[in-house]
Amino acid sequence: MPLTPLLADDPREVAGYRLAGRLGAGGMGVVFLGEGPGGQVAVKMVRGELADDPGFRARFHREVAAARRVSGACVVNVLDADPSAEMPYMVSEFVKGPDLAGLVEQFGPLDSRRQHALAAGLAEALLSIHSVGLVHRDLKPANVLCAPRGLKVIDFGIASATDAASLTRTGLIVGSTGWMAPEQVHGTKVLPLTDVFCWASVVYFAATGRPPFGEGSPAAVLYRVVTNEPDLTDPRIEPRLLPLLRAAFAKDPQRRPAAPDLLSYLLPHRDTAPAFAHQSAQPPPGYRPSAPLG
Repeated sequence: MPLTPLLADDPREVAGYRLAGRLGAGGMGVVFLGEGPGGQVAVKMVRGELADDPGFRARFHREVAAARRVSGACVVNVLDADPSAEMPYMVSEFVKGPDLAGLVEQFGPLDSRRQHALAAGLAEALLSIHSVGLVHRDLKPANVLCAPRGLKVIDFGIASATDAASLTRTGLIVGSTGWMAPEQVHGTKVLPLTDVFCWASVVYFAATGRPPFGEGSPAAVLYRVVTNEPDLTDPRIEPRLLPLLRAAFAKDPQRRPAAPDLLSYLLPHRDTAPAFAHQSAQPPPGYRPSAPLG
C-alpha cells in the first residue's frame, strides 16, 4: 500500500504509536502507518462523523470483537483496540506488500506454484476464522495482502458469528459484488461454506487475472453468480486445483468442501516444486472429503 503524508487535521499519535502517514482511506475511516517500540503497525481510525453514530459504533465494536477472536499465520492479528474511545481505533499487524488485486494488476496472474501456495494460505486463513465460529463474508482480492513471507487476510468488518443471529436479512445483500456466493445474493443465511465459494473466486482470479463471473453492472454480475458456472477451461489454472474449484463453486453450500477438506488436499503438496501441470488432478491417497470433489 502506498504511504501518503498525513493531512493537517490527522492525529500525530494514537495509543502510543506515532503516525507516519496514511496507508488508505475510505468512507468509514482511515488506516495509518504507526511506529512504536515493537515496530510498524496499521492503525485504523473511524471517521469523526461516524464515531457519533451509535449504529456505526456498534458495527465497529463487532468488527473489533471478530478480529480479536481470530489469530493465525494467515490472518492479520489485532494488537490493540478501543472501540469505545472518543475516536474509536484498532491497531493490527502491518503487512508490507500489495493486496492480491494490485499484485495481479501489476504483474499478471500467478504461476502454478504460487496459485497452489495462495490456495493453501487462504484455506488456512478460513480454518482460523471458522474455528472460532465466524464467517468472513467478504473474502476478495482486495482483502488478501501479499507479503514476502506469505499472505494475510484482512477486514472483518462484516464478519458474522455462526452461533448467533445472522446480520443478513432476507432481501439484504451483504458483501462485494462479484465476490459473493449465491446465498449472499439471495440474502439468505451465510455459513462457513459461503466463504469457501468466495475462496474459489479469489483463487480463480489469481490464476486467470479476471473475476469468475465477469464484469459489468452489479445486477448482471450478481445474476451470473446465481445462474452461471465459471469457465474452468482456462489453461492457466493449475490442474491440481480444478477438482477443488469445481466443488467449491457448487451453488448448493452443502455440496462444497469445508476449509479442513481444502487443506487436506493442498497441504501435502504445498512445498512441491511447480511441476503440477504434469501430475494427476486427483486427491492424495486416503483423502476422504466431507463434500464431493467431482
